[in-house]
Amino acid sequence: MSTTVYPKQIIEALEKVRYPGSGKNLVEAEMVDDNIRIDGMNVSFSLIFEKETDPFIKSVVKSAEATLHAFVDKSLNVAISVRTRQAARPEAGKLLPDVRNIVAVSSGKGGVGKSTVAANLAVALAQAGYKVGLLDADIFGPSMPKMFHLENEQIFMIEKDGRELIVPAEKYGVKILSIGFFVNPDTATLWRGAMASNALKQLIADADWGDLDYFILDTPPGTSDIHLTLLQTLALTGAVIVSTPQAVALADAKKGIDMYMNDKVNVPILGLVENMSWFTPAELPTHKYYLFGREGVKQLAATMQLPLLGQIPVVQGICEGGDEGVPAALDKENPVGKAFAELAEAVVGQTERRNREQPPTHVVEVTR
Repeated sequence: MSTTVYPKQIIEALEKVRYPGSGKNLVEAEMVDDNIRIDGMNVSFSLIFEKETDPFIKSVVKSAEATLHAFVDKSLNVAISVRTRQAARPEAGKLLPDVRNIVAVSSGKGGVGKSTVAANLAVALAQAGYKVGLLDADIFGPSMPKMFHLENEQIFMIEKDGRELIVPAEKYGVKILSIGFFVNPDTATLWRGAMASNALKQLIADADWGDLDYFILDTPPGTSDIHLTLLQTLALTGAVIVSTPQAVALADAKKGIDMYMNDKVNVPILGLVENMSWFTPAELPTHKYYLFGREGVKQLAATMQLPLLGQIPVVQGICEGGDEGVPAALDKENPVGKAFAELAEAVVGQTERRNREQPPTHVVEVTR
């Protein structure tokens, strides 16, 4: 004798399944779509979630299937599809249609002042009249909230085109996002690679970056999962490599250059930046003390036939300004501010040249 299944039985069974996010059952939470189809022992319908990144999707679908088998009929063939109320995220490579240039600021090793260069480059570009966004892509060691004195910034969401988007903070004409806005600054971020990559994707894809001339990415040191996530998510216009003149830093800078120039990645190197080139004391403005070696990055650039975009001197004020949230690029009268203004001009020049002479970059596709 065949069993007849009715929609009411399906609904009553789904009333026993709770959505962990609210504690309500699926019917009460209005998560069961009005598209239940029954054909003998074949049942199909949709469950509605707020957004595609909902962490409970898989567990709720499995729970709904198990409950239907337990309370309706164990021989049911259940097909549950998922749809979201929020509009789908655009595909990789097309996430930021109104961003003209995406530039990664990278280094082979930590401690070379990469974040300082990224922050000041962004500010210098904004000072020159460009629309600029700055993403702190260092998930495990975010520094931009401190560098822009935004440690207590309250980030909020807006609804736009059917999606909930994060609104970046804004200071000195630069739109800024960092995971540091969302985590306790006194607590270590203990995340596995996949969690960090997902967080980074949200900062990129689920934010209202709007119309930008330059989107600067402050990447973590070295080569890691985070770099691969960026390359798989965004079509980078080019990379700027930062190093000090020290031999050990130069060796790691070469690895960073190789990562971008790899034939599977093919991101153009816009040029190299030599940071901490020399020290000039305030009382002896014409003196240069080469604390970390002399013109090592300049020589590397010449050897690899890459542009030297700038040489940034060591001045006590640049460190103090970074700690106080006042980037040196704001003051074009001091040597460091002038150096960053010249760096921004060089980056613009190389970016425009790259766009004239080379085809657009594509996102990296990883095959297993």
